[in-house]
Amino acid sequence: MTIGVRDISRNINILQNYDYINIEDKKTKEYKGLLISSKYADLIKDFLIKKIESEKQKELDEIMQFAGIASGDTENMSIQEIKAQKGEL
Repeated sequence: MTIGVRDISRNINILQNYDYINIEDKKTKEYKGLLISSKYADLIKDFLIKKIESEKQKELDEIMQFAGIASGDTENMSIQEIKAQKGEL
């Protein structure tokens, strides 16, 4: 179900009949967000925490890939030696 922001403020009881509700600005038809039933809140929260941690770890891994180069750990090494060392890690 899709409702407007004003509809929520006028009648909060609408939320009790649904597991989730899409919210949009009725005037501009812009999607504003999603309201989730309290029975699914912990499940969604856990999912989002794992998703955010995974994205942060991926970004950190990409940064750390170049950390050895910046700290001088790969000084005087050929590209083959660097690839071999990277493969060992």
